[in-house]
Amino acid sequence: MNLNSLINGGQGKEMNCINCGNCKDNQPTYYCAANGGFVINTKYEPSEKLRSGWKKGMQNYEVHRRKSKKEVEV
Repeated sequence: MNLNSLINGGQGKEMNCINCGNCKDNQPTYYCAANGGFVINTKYEPSEKLRSGWKKGMQNYEVHRRKSKKEVEV
């Protein structure tokens, strides 16, 4: 298997898609069942990372920190 067959499902190769949906997810690599291997997605666009959780300066930070610390100690 050459590198061209790994990029976007081997663009020069005829493929029978089984509509598994792996290629539709925005992932850097995915497994293609029709191709029988992993594929490098050149159309991958990283999404903006969102930080969820508590951080200093947020309202109720100290209350949340103390509750979580108390839960760990118990």
